[in-house]
Parts: sequence; C-alpha cells; structure tokens
Amino acid sequence: MFKTRLISGIILLAITILFVALGGNVLFASLLIISLIGMMELYRVIKVHNKMAGIVGYLVAIIYYVLLYMGKTEYLMMTVVLFMMTLLIIMVFQFPYYKIDNMTLVFFGLFYVTVLLSYIYRIRILPDGGVIVWLIFIGAWGSDTFAYCTGMLFGKHKLAPKLSPKKSIEGSIGGIIGAAILGLLFAIIFDNRITDVENPQLVFAIIGAASSIISQLGDLAASAIKRNYDFKDYGNLIPGHGGILDRFDSILFTAPIVYYLAVIL
Repeated sequence: MFKTRLISGIILLAITILFVALGGNVLFASLLIISLIGMMELYRVIKVHNKMAGIVGYLVAIIYYVLLYMGKTEYLMMTVVLFMMTLLIIMVFQFPYYKIDNMTLVFFGLFYVTVLLSYIYRIRILPDGGVIVWLIFIGAWGSDTFAYCTGMLFGKHKLAPKLSPKKSIEGSIGGIIGAAILGLLFAIIFDNRITDVENPQLVFAIIGAASSIISQLGDLAASAIKRNYDFKDYGNLIPGHGGILDRFDSILFTAPIVYYLAVIL
C-alpha cells in the first residue's frame, strides 16, 4: 500500500509541476477537467452524478470556466443565480426524487470544487504568478509534510479527535511554521524573478503560514463532509490516495487565500 501510494504520489506531483509550470491553456484545460471529475465524485455521494441536476452542474462549471477564460467575470454572478433557479425548477418537475439537501450539495459543489480550484489559474495569470502559484502547494502539501513529521515526533494533544484522530495540535503548529519557512526560502531562492512584490521574503512567509492554517482547515472540512455521508474516500482514481477531492481537498482552500493575500500584500 505504501509503495503504491508513493509511486502514484510522485507521478501526481510530476504532472502537477508540469501543468502549473506550462500555465496558459494547458493549465486552464487541466483545471477544468479536474473540476469536472471532482464535481462528479461529490455528486456521486448523493447519486446525482448521472442525473439531470448533476449534468446541469457540469454544464455550469464549463460555462464558469469559459467566462473566466474570456475575462467576462461580470457574468459570473448571473450564471450562479440562473444555476440555482434551474436546480429549483428541476426539483419541482422531478418531485419527489430530489430533496432540498440534494440540491444544496449540487449547488455547493460548483463553489467547493470549480470556483475554489479556478483560483490556481487566477494566480497563474497574475504578475509574478509563475512564482506565486507555487505557494499554493507549499501551503498545502509542504505544510502537510511538516505537520506529519512534527506530529509523529511531538504530537500529544489531539486537534480534532472526532474528525481526524491522528492530527495533533503540535503537528498543526509544525505545519504552520514549516510552511512559513518554506515560503521564506522560496522567496530567497527566486528573489530575482519576483518583480511586483515588495519585501517578498516577509510576504511569502506570511502567505505560507496563512495558507497552512487554511489548508489544515480545508482538510478537516473535507473529512467532515465524508463523515457526514459516512464514506472513506471520494473515489479511487489515484491509487493509494483515493479520488481527486481526496488529494486536492487542502488545495481547494489554499488557492483562494494565496490569491487574495498576494493581491492585498
């Protein structure tokens, strides 16, 4: 199991590095595909992944990405409102198949998967986006590595025993400090490629620490969703890791935070 998880993890990391480094249309297309797969995994929980409500969700996700790509962000809110109205109309005409909690999850899926994940692309097209975008993975996967190691060595106090019994407060703190250090080192190494950020060492360290906190909360939120519906993994697409959402759950939360902190700071 460990060998399978390690090999698939390395392959996934290599693919991620390639797509993010290339950016542009390659990154955009890969994020759209990942979003659709992630939405399908979430919709499969309530068995609407191949029903009318789920199909509408996929179509709206595609429309969202097209509008984002074209820079027509002023139409995004209208799209969301029409999506909600469409779901309610489907619920009326297919009553009593759909319940309000089903439709709520379908609506939620657009934001939780598609919108949050799209911030990777938003960051990538920023000035210095080719450098800043890596802070997402430092704050998520880098933080997770530090948290795991610190927790194994010093973990005594449970962070969220009902959601994730193995996570500790000490591990969480280690993840935050580790991500801040990684952000600082990253800024030092790539200082000559950063042109639009003042005092990048401090800014990247702050973003690293903040994104680590949000990443850990995102991971726990994903666990809460799974516990609520009483299942272990969203899928089995990635051997040893589960589904797309099982591997990208912390990324979903981290990407928007990195984007807004990069814009503000």
